[in-house]
Parts: sequence; C-alpha cells; structure tokens
Amino acid sequence: MAVTDLAADRTTEAPAYPRRAAVISWIFFDWAAQPYFTLITTFVFAPYFANFVAPDPAKGQALWGFAAAGAGFTIAVLSPVLGAIADASGRRKPWIAAFGALLVVGASAMWIGRPGDPSIIVPLLLAYAVASVGVEFATVFNNAMMPTLVPPERIGRLSGTGWATGYIGGILSLVVVLGFLAANPESGRTLFGLTPLFGLDPVTHQGDRITGPLTAIWFVIFVTPMFLLTPDYPARRPMREALRAGLGQLKSTLGELPKHRSMLLFLLANMIYTDGLVSLFAFGGIYAAGTFGWHTIQIGTFGIILAIAGTLGAWLGGRLDDRLGPKRVIAGSLTVLLLAVTAILLVGRDSIFFIKVAPPQPGGALFAGASEKAYLVLGCLIGAAGGPLQAASRTLLIRLAPKDRIAQFFGLFALTGKVTSFIGPLLIGVITAATASQKAGMAVLVIFFTAGMALLTRVKTS
Repeated sequence: MAVTDLAADRTTEAPAYPRRAAVISWIFFDWAAQPYFTLITTFVFAPYFANFVAPDPAKGQALWGFAAAGAGFTIAVLSPVLGAIADASGRRKPWIAAFGALLVVGASAMWIGRPGDPSIIVPLLLAYAVASVGVEFATVFNNAMMPTLVPPERIGRLSGTGWATGYIGGILSLVVVLGFLAANPESGRTLFGLTPLFGLDPVTHQGDRITGPLTAIWFVIFVTPMFLLTPDYPARRPMREALRAGLGQLKSTLGELPKHRSMLLFLLANMIYTDGLVSLFAFGGIYAAGTFGWHTIQIGTFGIILAIAGTLGAWLGGRLDDRLGPKRVIAGSLTVLLLAVTAILLVGRDSIFFIKVAPPQPGGALFAGASEKAYLVLGCLIGAAGGPLQAASRTLLIRLAPKDRIAQFFGLFALTGKVTSFIGPLLIGVITAATASQKAGMAVLVIFFTAGMALLTRVKTS
C-alpha cells in the first residue's frame, strides 16, 4: 500500500535518506499513539466518563473540558522550551521515550475509573491530564524527525501516510474493544455477540475502563520499531549546555518571529483552528452520548466509521498536499469542518435543520433514527477533513521553518496548537455548565474555524 510505495520512491530518488524500514517504523508512531485519541479522548472513555462517572452528561462534559484545559496549558508553556533544548542537544528519541512513559503511566491509571464513584473523579482527570501531556510532547519530537527521512517533495506524502496509518490503528483498536472487550450492560454481549474476554464485567464497565491499559500496551509495542530502526539526530552537546543554548535560541527566534510575517500568521491560524479541531474531537463523542443516548457500542461503531473516513481523507490529503500545496489542503479542510459543525448544531434528537423527525427508539436498530443518520454523515465529513488538516499543517510548518531549528519551530507549532487549547475546552465547559446545554457549548467551535480560516488566507508560501 502507500507506506511501501512512499518508502520505495524515496529510496530510488534520494539514497542518502534512511532505508525503507526506518521510514515505515517512523510512520508507525502514529499507529502507536492514535488509540489514545480514538479510545480515550473521543469514542469510548470520555463518553463513558460523562455518562457513568460524572453526575450527569453536561457536568461530565464540563469536568472533562477543565482537565483538557489544564493539560493544554502545561503543553503550551513547555513545548517551545523543550523544542529549543532538543534542537540544541540534537537528540529526539530520549524525549519521545520520556514523554511516552507519561502516556503509559497516565493511560494505565484510567482503569480506576469506576462508575458512580465521586471520589475517583479528581484522580481520574489527573491521570487523563498526565497522559495528554505525554502523548502531545512525544508527538512534537516525533514530528521533528520528518525532514531527515524523505526529501522535501515527499514530506506531504510522508505526513499524510502517517496520519492515515494512525487512523487504521485507531480503527483496529476500536474493533478490538467493541468486538471482544466492551459489552452492553443489559445484554452482557459485545458488538460481535461474544462474552467479554478476560471476564471483564459489563455492569462495572470494565470493558470501557480497559481502554486505558490497552492504550498503554499498544503504544509500547508499536513505538518500539521506531526506537530500533529509525535513526536519530546525532548528539550535539551535553544537556546542561543544550539547556543554555536552546533557551538562547528560543529567545532569538521569538524576537525575530514578527519579521517573518507568513510564519507568524500561520502559527496564529494554527493556534485557533487546532483548538477548534481538538475540542471537536474531544467532545464529539460526549455530545453524541448526551444527544442520542448512545453508549459504548454505538459511539464506538460511529468512531470506526469516522476513522475509515479519516483514513481515506488523510491518504488523499497527503497526495493533494504534494500536488496543490499544504495551504490549499488546509483551507479546503477548514471549509468542510465549518459547514459540518454548523450543520451538526442544527441536528437534534427529534429534528434535522428545524424539521421534526421521529426520535430514535430505545433498543432500536443501530443508527435507525433519521437524526442519527444525519449525525453519522456529518461526522464522516469531519473525519475526512480532520486528517488532511493536521497532516498538511505539519508539512506547511516544515516548508516555512529554518531547517536547523526544526524541533524549535515544532515546539512553537505545538505551542500555537496548545496555547489556546485550554480555552476551547474551557469555553465549552463554562458555557455548558452555565446553560446546561451541550449544544450551546459546542457552538463556540464555529468561531474557531472561521477565525483560523481568515488568518490562513493571509499566509504566503513563496
């Protein structure tokens, strides 16, 4: 498939770059990390928390938003500093290992999230925040390895293939959970009609809670080839010297940034639209659970369908990126997201665009209601646009950034992707809490996508 073609093309055109196994191993970082976003933040654990751990779905959405805001603030403060230090020291893998360990510890601890136990809410949200910080920082340093793997004209395909591969990993992890681990509490059966493996108890939602440890194990297994086969940057200087030099370079870069208008505008645009996208993915499952009363199997099946759409979108977006340029791919993705989110706000349990429809019946067939079908179609559009948006954003950063400060600029990229990432969840949490309406909370996303698009139009790529 595309992974092999990508590596094969690279080896014939630029033999100085690493061999095929190194490229494929790097690509599998996305496969290793994606279950965290698929299983925990979007389709299984977050909706489970809102529906069964928190007092009610609206309060659950608010609490989850506050935890996401805290993690986002931490990432925003530290990411450019760590990126600068990594550029000065040269190495990437030690950072990936250290922050990957935070992901493993935090995700594993989510097993403690028993339903209906108020005493567990704070520790559970803390574990979620720790895991979020780990996976985001590990991703920063993994992204910074990209320029050494393929020539510049192949960066778009590399990025798109990585996202597509990650989506496939997310799909497979959802299939494992829904088909073999998580059962309907009423029937005691999984999506495949099986009794849950390992004796997982449906009544205490052990099939939902196991997503944390599963994510941790999955990451360790599939990130290992990258550590073994993908070459790292050579070490440049000891950590103490790297700290001093990195902070000096960061200060210089921040001072020069206003002179680089397109880079500054792109980072501001990324700051805004990434906040909207992360918030959309983080709360999409929670919103569906509260609107339609979906449980793990419905939300997980919805997630599989969206991930398939995302895989196709990321794969196609990578090719369009190399052909049309990343800016056009980003603009097209933002347009689709804006239209889809606006439309979702006009879909309710018993209405579609203000037209009354029969609400879904309890115990009815999967996605049998007209409003559920509409939500499914709009969700597929979001999934198809989200992958290209993220993949093209990191390739545009590589095209705009100085090659000798790539990790530092990926740190700034992560900063702008996270500096307001606590604002999106915070606004959703505050508005949802104030209005007791999930729809009102989600409406703020329209503002983020519109403002991001407006700034992107002013970015010059040549």
